[in-house]
Amino acid sequence: CQSRGDHPRHHEGGAYPHVPSGLLPREQDRKERRPRVRVTLEGFEGDRHAGLTRLSDARTPHYPRGTEIRNSRQVSIVSAEELSAIAVDMGLPELRPEWLGANLVLGGIPDLTHLPPSTRLLFPHDTVLVVEGENLPCTLPGQVLQDRYPHIPGLVTAFPKVAIHRRGVLGWVERSGFICEGDPVTVRITRQVPYEP
Repeated sequence: CQSRGDHPRHHEGGAYPHVPSGLLPREQDRKERRPRVRVTLEGFEGDRHAGLTRLSDARTPHYPRGTEIRNSRQVSIVSAEELSAIAVDMGLPELRPEWLGANLVLGGIPDLTHLPPSTRLLFPHDTVLVVEGENLPCTLPGQVLQDRYPHIPGLVTAFPKVAIHRRGVLGWVERSGFICEGDPVTVRITRQVPYEP
C-alpha cells in the first residue's frame, strides 16, 4: 500500500553501482564499475565509507572532532545527466563518477541533487536507500580532475562552483539487498511542507 503523502516515480534502467577497486590506502578512493553489488545496513560491501557509525569531522562542527556518530553518509549517489552537464560546463571530455568517489550512478531522474531528505530509492532486489541530503562539492574532486586534465587550468577551484546543486546526494541504507546494473529504481518523495518559524 502507499501512504497518501508519498509520490512514487518509476525510472527504468538507471542503476550503475561502483565499489572500490583497491585496498591500499592510496587506492581507497578509486572505484570501478561493477555489474552487481551487495548492499548491507552498513553501506556498499567493501566500501571504505561503509559502517553503522563514523567519526565526526569538519562537516559536523557541533561535535568535538572524532566523536562517534551515526553514519548517514554511507552512500554517494550521482546523476548521469548532471555529470554530463558539469563536464560540458567545465570543458572536460568526460567526467566519470568514480573520479568523484561515487557509489551509484542513476539515470533518468530529473535534478537528482534536488531530491529532498527522506526520499526513498527502492530497487527490485530488496535494497532501499534513503536520501540524507545534498553532497556539497569541495576541491578534492577538483584536484582529481586537474590531475586527469593537466592541460586545462583552474579545475581545482572551478569544480565546487560548477558542481554546486549538481554533485549528487548522500544517503544511508534502510533495507539490505543487492543492486544490479540496469535495475529500475522507484523514487518515493515524501510530501514537503516549508518550515517557516
